[in-house]
Amino acid sequence: MATESKLELGKRGEQMAVTYLEAEGMEVIERNWRCRHGEIDIIARDGPALVVVEVKTRSGRSHGTALESVSPAKLARLRMLAAKWLSTQTRTFASIRVDVIALERFAGDFAMRHVRGVI
Repeated sequence: MATESKLELGKRGEQMAVTYLEAEGMEVIERNWRCRHGEIDIIARDGPALVVVEVKTRSGRSHGTALESVSPAKLARLRMLAAKWLSTQTRTFASIRVDVIALERFAGDFAMRHVRGVI
C-alpha cells in the first residue's frame, strides 16, 4: 500500500473512530465541527451525555503515543468548544464528557484506545 499522507491517515482514523462509537451505541451528531476558536473531531450522544471526542491517529511513536499528544491545553480548548457548540443548540444534555480515541498503526494494523472522561 502506498504511504498515506498525514491528512489521509487522520481521516481514516476518524472514520474508524465513528464506526467504533456507533458500534458502542453512541449517536454521532456531528463531525469536524468548526468555529473561529477551533475544531471538534466528533460530537456524539452517549445516552443523556454529550460527548466531545478528540481523535488522534499516529503511524508510529517517534513523537510519542497518540494519547500523549493530547495536552491539558488541548483538553481545556475542547471543553470551551463544547460550550460554544452547546450555545448553538436547542437540545440539552445531562452532562458533558471529553473522550480521546487514540489510534496507532504498526505494520499496517491499527490499535485503538478509547479513554472516556479525560476531563
